[in-house]
Amino acid sequence: MPKRIGLFGGTFDPVHIGHLRSALEVAEFMGLDELRMIPSARPPHRDTPQVSPQDRLAMVAEAVAGLAPLMVDDRELKREQYSYSIDTLESFRAELAPDDQLFLLLGWDAFCGLPGWHRWQELLQHCHILVLQRPDADIDAPEALRDLLAARSTSDPQSLSGPGGQISFIWQTPLAVSATLIRSLLGSGKSVRFLVPDAVLSYINTHGLYRASN
Repeated sequence: MPKRIGLFGGTFDPVHIGHLRSALEVAEFMGLDELRMIPSARPPHRDTPQVSPQDRLAMVAEAVAGLAPLMVDDRELKREQYSYSIDTLESFRAELAPDDQLFLLLGWDAFCGLPGWHRWQELLQHCHILVLQRPDADIDAPEALRDLLAARSTSDPQSLSGPGGQISFIWQTPLAVSATLIRSLLGSGKSVRFLVPDAVLSYINTHGLYRASN
């Protein structure tokens, strides 16, 4: 049987319950064999993360420990250049059988920004795209994506077949949690208990991350 592998990238600065709940919901709904959480080193479309790549990797590793099929993947941190998704997909494809399925998880905002991504038209040559749609998303897809959606989208994500080439949407439980909020709370000395896993909170406290003195 072909493997079914999800890829969920981000700065994870820090990883929080919103990231993890989304990943777990998709993994269970899609019956994934693995869902790789991939911290980015130098995201081309985001501000530089506040803490080091090593700390962000360690926090994701703490968060997913014992939580199969979620796992951490450090390949983007090993690159010296920007963390381009097309490079990550090509790297995975080189390791997999031709009929293995890759699913790239993107939030709605990230999906709408695809026309600004490096070699974005090639992404579907390597994977299916699963857009994580929340009920409060109120932004229309840009014109550059409308033809792609008309040609490549399917209403049932569980019907996606083959190694890649299609787009589908998965509704998500809305959790009003963001890394920006967590950094702000920590910077002002407030608690983030229950917004991040206990193991991540312990790592943050042990290493003094996100404090006002940093």
